Formats: sequence, structure tokens, C-alpha cells
Amino acid sequence: MSEEGYNKLVAELRQLEAVERPKIVAAIAEARDKGDLSENAEYDAAKEAQGLLEMKINKLKAVIADAKIIDESKLKTDSVQILNKVELKNVKNGAKMTYTIVSESEANLKEGKISVNTPIAQGLLGHKVGDVAEIKVPQGVISLEIVSISF
Repeated sequence: MSEEGYNKLVAELRQLEAVERPKIVAAIAEARDKGDLSENAEYDAAKEAQGLLEMKINKLKAVIADAKIIDESKLKTDSVQILNKVELKNVKNGAKMTYTIVSESEANLKEGKISVNTPIAQGLLGHKVGDVAEIKVPQGVISLEIVSISF
């Protein structure tokens, strides 16, 4: 993953541990102070929120532990690889699109970032400018021409 993506995950983890966790602990304590826990929906909701938060924290910790930061200075643009920005043209209808291939945790389609694990990214990896990649997607097979590769 990129160093930027790694730093975002670390910042999110810190936020969850330093801000969100104490909020939930306070909510549980407040609900506990209201008496009988067997019929206390507020307490049950706070405990459930705590469980979900801890699950999210553990998942983030696992992603961060397994992360490998890619040295962007060593990336090349002679063929498609992770962290490349790829301009594509649909051969069938001429539509143009640009995607940046990123790690699973950095993917965000609104920003034009697709996961390296998607069928489109998998079909593009290793191809060069001018190549036409035949990519199998759920709707069938699409032909995408690689117009340019950059960072």
C-alpha cells in the first residue's frame, strides 16, 4: 500500500482507540448506573456498539500489521502495476476512464481508486500502453485499451 494509505489507517486506529473507545466506555457506565441490566436496552446497545468497535479496531490492527509500504520511487510506468494511474478506453463504445490501482484497504471508486484484487485491475496488471486487455467481468467480457500509465 502507499505510505499515504498506511498513514490514514494509523490515524483512524488512533481515533478509534483514543476517542471512540472512551465514549463507549462512558456510555456503558452511564447505562449501568441506571439500574437493572437485564431489561436495560441502553446498556445492551452500548455493549453491542463496544463489540463492533473492538472488532473494527482489531481488523485495522491486522491490516496495519500485514501492510507493506511500496517505495513509490521504484515504481515504473512501462507496464501496469499497483499504485499506477491507468487511462483506459473501452474499445466497444469509446468511453474513457482513469483508475489508480491501489491496495484493498485504499480502494475508493469515487476517487477513481480500484483495488488490485478487482477483475479490472487483475486484467490490466502487466499490460503496456497500447495493449488491449480482455477482461472478464460479471456482465461478460470487456475490451479495454491502455492509453497511458502514470503515477
